[in-house]
Amino acid sequence: MHAIRLHAFGPAENLVLEEVEDPRPGPGQVRIAVAAAGVHLLDTALRRGQQGPAPAPTPLPTVPGREVAGVVVALGEGTDAGWLGKRVVAHLGFAPGGYAELAVTDADRLHEVPDGLDLAAAVAMIGTGRTAMGIAQFAEPGPADVVLVPAAAGGIGTLLVQYAKNAGATVIGLAGGPEKTAKVAANGADLAVDYRDPSWADEVAAYRGKVTIVYDGVGGDIARTAVGMLAPDGRHLVFGWSAQGIADDAAPYLVDGVSEQVLGPVMLAKAGGPNPIRTLELRALAEASAGRLVPSVHRFPLAEAAAAHRALESRGTTGKVVLEP
Repeated sequence: MHAIRLHAFGPAENLVLEEVEDPRPGPGQVRIAVAAAGVHLLDTALRRGQQGPAPAPTPLPTVPGREVAGVVVALGEGTDAGWLGKRVVAHLGFAPGGYAELAVTDADRLHEVPDGLDLAAAVAMIGTGRTAMGIAQFAEPGPADVVLVPAAAGGIGTLLVQYAKNAGATVIGLAGGPEKTAKVAANGADLAVDYRDPSWADEVAAYRGKVTIVYDGVGGDIARTAVGMLAPDGRHLVFGWSAQGIADDAAPYLVDGVSEQVLGPVMLAKAGGPNPIRTLELRALAEASAGRLVPSVHRFPLAEAAAAHRALESRGTTGKVVLEP
């Protein structure tokens, strides 16, 4: 099979397409003919050699990628024969192997993809979608809310805009540049604002005054300004800091009366059930299957994984980045 391999940590150019042996499913596992593989910002950090939340450094060489969708084409010993031929999606955890024509994973990680749901969309929901579901459970919006979504053109931001609109909230989406703000408006935001414009906060204030919820995956100066716009009983949900700053010092973001919560493993605890991750994955796939959430997908051929990483790191993408063999 063909796969993207990483032999040395470093720039995106270190991701190369090679021919390698087909992976063999072990007991309780399946082999998937991959139709779509998700690319996550964490993948770019792991590629550079940053361990992040991974439990151990990635051994090299490796085939990156932790989210796949496709068709089950082979079974390991003891695996339920009913999976053979099924369209499935799975998050591989921290096990690599997704950027390939074939991937192996444990059968208990699989979800059957509902009829009518595109496999690339399923990949978006198994990782990005489950995160959006985890975030929303801490600040469920309603008709009285004014929701501000920084990075509203990104994978998570796109879904949070839709989720808040479905709940009847007024939604303001921030994005960088006219092309991205146009996508945010088309996605249903009541107001789409270019955060590169120094007067963006004035535009938001003139539209609806104070906001009640900030879904913040950006941090930095954008988050600092957004928090200053919160109503006294507002809620600030932090799930990332792509612009840096908030991870190191959250204190400047705090204002009297504002509820701030930095999300992480606590999302799983709140989701509940014997397998909280699976709980969130099921919610995400159900929302997509019902058409209530429609992920935006930015597609690249598998061979162009390096270009996909460069685009993601330079904020040149919209929605979920997906590789297609």
